[in-house]
Amino acid sequence: MSAQTGAKKGRVSTYFKGVKAEMKKVIWPTKKELVNYTGVVVLISVIVGLVVWVLDLGIHRVLSLIIK
Repeated sequence: MSAQTGAKKGRVSTYFKGVKAEMKKVIWPTKKELVNYTGVVVLISVIVGLVVWVLDLGIHRVLSLIIK
């Protein structure tokens, strides 16, 4: 049983060493880039939300005329 535990511990250790090595390769965005990217995501989310709301409103009005 302890041989399996040791093997698992070795695999987990190897995995996290690989994760650490890969994290060193990441090019992190600057604060300015991060703010810009966040602004773009918020803006697009608001636009998509408005489009969905307008479509929902239009479909509701059309169905309310048909179903009366």
